[in-house]
Amino acid sequence: MKPSTPAFLNDLSDKLGEILKQSPAKDIESNLKAGVTAMLGKLDMVSREEFDVQSEVLARTRAKLEALEARLAELEKQRAE
Repeated sequence: MKPSTPAFLNDLSDKLGEILKQSPAKDIESNLKAGVTAMLGKLDMVSREEFDVQSEVLARTRAKLEALEARLAELEKQRAE
């Protein structure tokens, strides 16, 4: 008795899927991802969001410093007069 074509193809597809799940390629991919994740974890990196926040803080601090420097120059000029 010959198996029906759709059932045979479904069975073949399922078996190929199982074989691919158990293949060394999947293990290599998992190991590679784990290695890259571990390597990146050792680096001193920040998220983009944290970087952007710190950039804004720095910009505000620079603006305040420039204002304070200008005010100091003005006060020194007044004192010299």
